[in-house]
Amino acid sequence: MKTKKIIALIIAIIVIIAGIAVWLIYSNNNSNESNNANTNNLNSNANMNENENNYTENTLANTQENTTADDNTENRETSDNKKIAIIYFSATGTTEKVAGYIKEVTGGDLIEIEPKEKYTDDDLNYNNSNSRSMQEQNDSSVRPEISNTIDTDSYDVIYLGYPIWWGDAPRIILTFLDESNLSGKTVIPFCTSGGSGITTSVNYFKNNYKNVNWLDGRRLGTSQSEVANWVNGLNY
Repeated sequence: MKTKKIIALIIAIIVIIAGIAVWLIYSNNNSNESNNANTNNLNSNANMNENENNYTENTLANTQENTTADDNTENRETSDNKKIAIIYFSATGTTEKVAGYIKEVTGGDLIEIEPKEKYTDDDLNYNNSNSRSMQEQNDSSVRPEISNTIDTDSYDVIYLGYPIWWGDAPRIILTFLDESNLSGKTVIPFCTSGGSGITTSVNYFKNNYKNVNWLDGRRLGTSQSEVANWVNGLNY
């Protein structure tokens, strides 16, 4: 009888120990699952925040890029919408060559001022005080006739080219200015010469044709790269 009680007690102890072990295992599993769930939630939140930050950064970058692209397009369209003409007088072909270089850079229309009475070598003889060109330059009222019609109405920017004769623009350039309506237009003078500058002629233009937006202009050689660099620097 005593032995049976001992056995029953041992069985009871074993059951209790087993129950405690099962409880400990169950509690440990729940704790691990909870920790894993919290870790997953933290990772998920971190990934979500990272994705949101990336989305925000990408959106801002794309917006800035698109804005810049739009601005560049607007500037390009504004520049492209300006219609350009290169109008020139050339007695020996030097100014004509430079005008051609300007056309290559700007894509503008090339228009020659053609005198009704063309200039001969004798007319351009600087050593002859009775030569036609010298007589014209000595008389500020002379306006040599132009044979072709030059319509400037549709142009916004005009490059105006000529050689320098005795320190000034040929009188036929004044004929063109007198006969043309250049009000509100931008006119960019350029000249060719053996050494004389463009300042005297440009000052005369500014003082006598005040309704025109005159740029200071430049005396140019026949170097294509020099001409291209000058034109590109004007941003017209």
